[in-house]
Amino acid sequence: MSDPIVSEELELLERVSTVLERGPALTPPSESAIVEELERIREQLLRGVPDEFERSALNTRWNVQSALLNQLRSSRNAPRVDPASPYFGHIRLREGGRERDLCLGKATFLDHGLRIVDWRHAPIARLYYRYRQGEEYEEEISGRTVVGEVAARRTVSIRESVLERVDAPEGIFVVDDGNPELWKRIGAEARRLAGGEGAALRFHRGEDGAERRLGTDLLGTRRRADKRLPDIAGLIDPEQFGLITRPHSGFAAIRGAAGSGKTTVALHRIAYLAYEDPRIDTPETLFLVFSAALRQYVSHVLPALGVERVQVATYQDWAARLRRQLLPRLPNRVREDTPAEVVRLKLHPALLTALARHVERTPGKADADQVIDDWASVLGDEALLSEVLSERGAADFTPRELARAVAWCRERNGELRAWIEGDADAQAELDAEDDSLLLRTWQLRAGALPATDGRTLRYRHVAIDEVQDFSPLEVRILLDCLDERQSLTLAGDTQQHLFEHTGFSSWRDFFHELGVPGTEVETLQVSYRSSREITEFALAVLGDLRDVETPVVTTRSGPAVELFEFTDTGACVAFLAEALVELASEEPLASVAVLTPSRTASELYHAGLDNGEVPRLRLVTQQDFSFAPGVEVSEIEQVKGLEFDYVILVEVDDASFGDDAGGRRRLHVGATRAVHQLWLTSIGRPAAIARRAAEREG
Repeated sequence: MSDPIVSEELELLERVSTVLERGPALTPPSESAIVEELERIREQLLRGVPDEFERSALNTRWNVQSALLNQLRSSRNAPRVDPASPYFGHIRLREGGRERDLCLGKATFLDHGLRIVDWRHAPIARLYYRYRQGEEYEEEISGRTVVGEVAARRTVSIRESVLERVDAPEGIFVVDDGNPELWKRIGAEARRLAGGEGAALRFHRGEDGAERRLGTDLLGTRRRADKRLPDIAGLIDPEQFGLITRPHSGFAAIRGAAGSGKTTVALHRIAYLAYEDPRIDTPETLFLVFSAALRQYVSHVLPALGVERVQVATYQDWAARLRRQLLPRLPNRVREDTPAEVVRLKLHPALLTALARHVERTPGKADADQVIDDWASVLGDEALLSEVLSERGAADFTPRELARAVAWCRERNGELRAWIEGDADAQAELDAEDDSLLLRTWQLRAGALPATDGRTLRYRHVAIDEVQDFSPLEVRILLDCLDERQSLTLAGDTQQHLFEHTGFSSWRDFFHELGVPGTEVETLQVSYRSSREITEFALAVLGDLRDVETPVVTTRSGPAVELFEFTDTGACVAFLAEALVELASEEPLASVAVLTPSRTASELYHAGLDNGEVPRLRLVTQQDFSFAPGVEVSEIEQVKGLEFDYVILVEVDDASFGDDAGGRRRLHVGATRAVHQLWLTSIGRPAAIARRAAEREG
């Protein structure tokens, strides 16, 4: 015998399946009559209607018929209820002594006594997300106030029209693996986010003055809500201290796994150098980061270390500002539709050689016009580019790919020349990568880059964080901006290399491209950020991409990494909303990141969690993280270098995280943002790399 709850759900599914199977297919009426009417109206308007009243009437008819046609065509494209998985949620509403059942799915179906609504758009779906079983509600829905009680609230898993699981407050019921006719109750599972409030390292000293060290337990201590200014001076271990206090001149290259303190070392190294050399704490020192979010963080931390005047910028902003200063005739608009093969070409290390060889072979004045001509000539010189690429011995471009990229560059350069000559109709834009190419060309043709005051641009010290996502050409530009001490700090981790076309494959090859082989790389071996469980999962995701020269030692344990599989996005959102609301109540200072594979997914999950009344919820679109308690929804690419008490990775499937270098590194980066606890969710079968890593970690 099945439990009454299971019996009710089986009966409901049978009724839904019968209606969907037997019910006539609803097809929209033909649009031919409307199209013919619009054609008649158009012909009358084209012939000319002298009477103003009649012309106004025709325009009104045109607008009405156009609206009907648009509505008809929209209905053809509207989602349909999938009989294989028609809904994922079921609530029973009790209003005025009457009860009605409501199902939530990916499409709306209201017929034959059934009520299935689209969880994303139907206003009444809010009741499922905002109220638990047994709670009373009062909501304004579609212009009227509804009052009642949620008599039942259940989440169901339906695959291939078969009910496999029912989650209810009374328990969890699943089909017996050996006999699909039998059900078993497995009780309520402990699926909770808990115990990690304030665990992220970017967290202030407690108001009671208590200090914390990396890896210490913060439970029971008083905490501040602002997470931007950690008291990191007390977190330095002997290994990090040795790197911080290295001699002023020369290169300091620091590698380490996620959370090993690379950024901490780079920041403290500047503070240490400034103690002995006051010129370090001036705009003559430049700290470059890859993202606006990390720039915001560093800009708050350096003053806490007594360093007030150091320049902190993203590389892209720094290069764009300098290029506009030197070459004001060029457009400032940045192109957004550049083909991938063109981006690969402009980031390729071979461009260092191609630019140098062209300038050496081509006489010219050391002025801005010649710099622009050199840059455009190299990008349009297929023979030169093929020559330098062939010398490298790597098949990075097929002849056809190179030809397409060069042809595209020539067309854009033609538009640029027309724009410079005054053609107002020319659509002249630059790629973001062009700023670096133009700056490097200036260095080769005209010499050192000038500062805003006209003097030579020289830096006392430059620090580059997340250097694995910089190209050798970009770093070469910066090397040639150093003063005679050549004081440089590089911090990075090849395991977090997200942008594959920048040319960073290994530290050895990177320094070879820069022309500084033999540079020693220091390794940080202790990862303080993530728990042992999270770290082991993240390393298992990497597989053979793991950097064997970067051993990882963790300092503490935590909850197991959990992987949840859902049949529908709406069910996943409901599950997460409930967990996050509970977490916000129990741990109001917790920081949570819900990380997605795309902007579209971020917007969808943010809207769904907002519908579920998750407090302090924010959608991050331009790396404008708050560094404050709450839930921030964003894409993985936006959180490099950041950390959160809790991380939830959603839509972890093979489409977004394939078993290749890019997919594995993206998942690794997302996972290692978590300090205390990591969840992963998927709609349907999880990504193979996540399944394998979870099984190994478990």
